[in-house]
Amino acid sequence: MCNCDDNHGASPLLPVVGKVIKIVEETPDVKTFHVTSDEGKPFTPMPGQLGMVSLLPVGEAMFSVTTQGPDHLEFAIKKAGTLTGVLHEIEVGQAIGVRGPYGNGFPIDLFKGKDIVFIGGGIGLAPVRSMINYCVENRDNFGKLNIIYGARSPEDLCFKEDLFENWLKVRDTQVHVTVDKGDDNWKGNVGFVPAFLEEINPTPENTIALTCGPPIMIKFVLQSLAKMNFQPEQIVTTLEMRMKCGVGKCGRCNIGSKYVCLDGPVFTLAELNEMPSEY
Repeated sequence: MCNCDDNHGASPLLPVVGKVIKIVEETPDVKTFHVTSDEGKPFTPMPGQLGMVSLLPVGEAMFSVTTQGPDHLEFAIKKAGTLTGVLHEIEVGQAIGVRGPYGNGFPIDLFKGKDIVFIGGGIGLAPVRSMINYCVENRDNFGKLNIIYGARSPEDLCFKEDLFENWLKVRDTQVHVTVDKGDDNWKGNVGFVPAFLEEINPTPENTIALTCGPPIMIKFVLQSLAKMNFQPEQIVTTLEMRMKCGVGKCGRCNIGSKYVCLDGPVFTLAELNEMPSEY
């Protein structure tokens, strides 16, 4: 976890009163909430770490920090249940509880000096985006960036400004976007992410692949990467869907001797291969 000095000396277990300062409607069921506090950024996560967001009296849940600014954090939240449904109804100025950071984040040292293939699907681009933006901000520390992203339809694409404007301006960066089904206005690729990945065919030489998305997408992406001779040590993914309490007490995310909320959510495929098959 990050040094507590960066988090105003607070414990990640203690919630900070956050204030929603901006809400971006990404898709019909995904909104990005920009959250600050009286002391600025509620905490300082590394890429891939998470935060617990609460709204009284509804409840709390853990979400990826999709990126951060000097004084705020951003959480991209898909409407999928009671809490997320209520969060989608709040307005700018709403007070919410925020605590963190949780989890291990992406292994920055593993990526340094390497080309990186980012493979995201749907809301799975949220945690991937945190690493992409970290690479952009520290551009000289990383090789070429290859971003491959897909969603069900054009309207389900998240972070459109990044995909079609911001990331295209970054040197040595390519962005490839696909949808499962296009519409009359869609001029891009149509097809599933794993097949699109194989068509692009990135080289595994001096390259790390980072993937996050629906479990079925990850399953076939891993198979596609294996066809392209990526080794398990070169593949990084997340198991975020399995977390609940964030502190290794509820047991919901226990896999063998590992707790996803403490030892993850980020793992290399080599690490996953050593875990019980239940993952």
